[in-house]
Amino acid sequence: MKILITGAAGFLGSHVVDYFLDHTDWEIVVIDCLTYASFGWDRLRDNETFYSKRVSCYSANFSLPFPDGLKREIGEVGYILHIGAESHVDHSITRPLTFIETNVIGTAQMLEFAREQKKLKQFIQFSSDEVFGPARIGQRFRSWDAHNPTNPYAASKSSAEQMALAYSNTYDIPVLIAHCSNIFGERQHPEKFIPMATRLILNGETVSINADKNLETIGSRYYIYAQDVASAILFLIDRGPYKREKVNIPALREVDNLEMAGLIADALMLPLQYELVDPDIGRHSHDIRYDLDGTAMIKAGWHPSENFDEQLEKVVRWFMYNPEWLGA
Repeated sequence: MKILITGAAGFLGSHVVDYFLDHTDWEIVVIDCLTYASFGWDRLRDNETFYSKRVSCYSANFSLPFPDGLKREIGEVGYILHIGAESHVDHSITRPLTFIETNVIGTAQMLEFAREQKKLKQFIQFSSDEVFGPARIGQRFRSWDAHNPTNPYAASKSSAEQMALAYSNTYDIPVLIAHCSNIFGERQHPEKFIPMATRLILNGETVSINADKNLETIGSRYYIYAQDVASAILFLIDRGPYKREKVNIPALREVDNLEMAGLIADALMLPLQYELVDPDIGRHSHDIRYDLDGTAMIKAGWHPSENFDEQLEKVVRWFMYNPEWLGA
C-alpha cells in the first residue's frame, strides 16, 4: 500500500510519517513545498525518517498541477492524506490571498490528482475546529454542523471542505473530512503558543495571554498530542473506506491560555510573568474558544491519551533541551 501525505515536512505531517512508519509497512510519499513553516526537511531528518527506504520526499507546490515527471515518480497511490495548508490565523488576516491559493486552490489541485488515481481508496481532507466558529460554554459542534468561519484561515479551510464534498458528489471520489482541535508536540513551529511561551519563560520575558475586550474571560483551547492525531488517522483508515463522511477527532482536555502558560512554567520549574491582552486591538476576528463533539469517534473505539500533563511536560522539556526549535 502507498499513501501520499501533503505537508509532511511540517509539524503534524512529520508526526504522521513517523507514526505510519512505526505502525504500518506502507510506502509513504511526501509532498511539501518547503515554505517557512517546514524548516526544510529538518523535521523528517530529526527522527531519520527522511532516510527510510519506505519514504520518498518531493518538493512541489500542490497549488499547481503536478508535472508529468513527478506523477510518474509518485505512481499510483491508495490513500491521499491532505494535511498541507497555511495555518496561522494572524498571517491569514495580513495576507488572505495566500491562504486562498494554498488551502482552497491547493485542495482542488489535489482532488484533481485524486481523480487520476485508479486504485484510490480514500482522500482524507484534514480540517480544523475553527470552521465552525466560536463555541459558547456548553456548545459542542458535531461534524456536519453548519460552518461559521470568522477569519480568512477558517474560511479557507471551510471552502476546502466544500470543494472536497463537491468532488466526492460529482466525481465519486471517496472523501473523508477530519476536524481537529489544537495540536501540540515536539518540533512545532515557534510561532505557536506552547513553543512561544516556552521561549519567553526560559528568557524571563512576559507571556501575553489572550482574553476578551474586558480582560475578564481568558481564551481557551482543546489540546491534543500530535501522535494521538496520527493514531486517529490510521484508526479511521483501518475502518474505512468512507464514501462521503466527516468526523471530529476529539481532545479530552480544555485549557485556558493562562493555565497553559502556568503548566509550561511548572514544567520548566521557572516563574511565570504574564499580562492579559485583548488581541482584537490588532486582530478583529479572535475567537475565545472552540469545541468539537467527538462522541462518534469514542463510540467507534478510539479515544485520545489521557495523560495530557505528562505529554505536555515531555514536550516542553524537549523544547528546553532543543532550543534551536524555539528560534532561540
